[in-house]
Amino acid sequence: MSKYLHVFSVGVQNTLVYRVNFLFRAVLGLIPLMGTLFVWRSIYAGKGPESMVGAYTLQAMTSYYLLVTLVDALTAVAEDDWQIAADIKEGGISQFLLKPMDYLTYRLCLYLSGRTIYTAVAIVPVALFAFYLREYFLPPPDGPTTAVFLLSVLLAGLLQFFLAYSMALLAFWVLDVSTFIFIQFAFEYLCSGHLFPLDILPPTLAKLLQLTPYPYLCYFPAAVYLGRVTGPDLVRGLLIQAAWVVIGYGAARWIWARGIRRYSAAGG
Repeated sequence: MSKYLHVFSVGVQNTLVYRVNFLFRAVLGLIPLMGTLFVWRSIYAGKGPESMVGAYTLQAMTSYYLLVTLVDALTAVAEDDWQIAADIKEGGISQFLLKPMDYLTYRLCLYLSGRTIYTAVAIVPVALFAFYLREYFLPPPDGPTTAVFLLSVLLAGLLQFFLAYSMALLAFWVLDVSTFIFIQFAFEYLCSGHLFPLDILPPTLAKLLQLTPYPYLCYFPAAVYLGRVTGPDLVRGLLIQAAWVVIGYGAARWIWARGIRRYSAAGG
């Protein structure tokens, strides 16, 4: 494990070079959130006090979007998929075929190091923004619920990484994977709960989305924090989320094994 701890350490050092860039990205990322919250405030104002959209009050809706922003800061893949595709296209993975280093574990260490630094930088503006909206933000739940929320965020991060990793491995077959990455991002943005809580959709559509891994990236952790998933539904949701992580890991290993058979590189 020492070599992977070293990779994590090097990843942290490399990421620290861009800490100011991360700060600006985190601050500017709050601008769309502000616009979204203003829109929802107008919707609730038009419906009258104590109104609800679906099963959400204005306070719950505001908390939901703040939680989604926090989960996204903790788990989002920055440029890992582009870097993986570039390694394949430019022959950078050749060195990993000649050394006792597992490429998936190597990339996972770099992903974790990047998320660690980005979270440390982004948590300050997000916390200040949450404090500014404290009258609309629901306080943290009890200890067990908070622990389950953090576990769900961890699983969401692993699932996010395996989805991006598997998509990037298409570079073994196609010259440019950007189209596939953008399609993946579009599905993720629409189906993971970034735009709106998924349980305000028609029940049939919401159930169909639950058959995909996307709701477990953002919507499910936020729903756990808000107490909208409890009891047997909570246990079932965690098991499904963990199952998707296992499926994502298996798919990543399978695609790599298939792709490496057709991989070729020349030169030093």
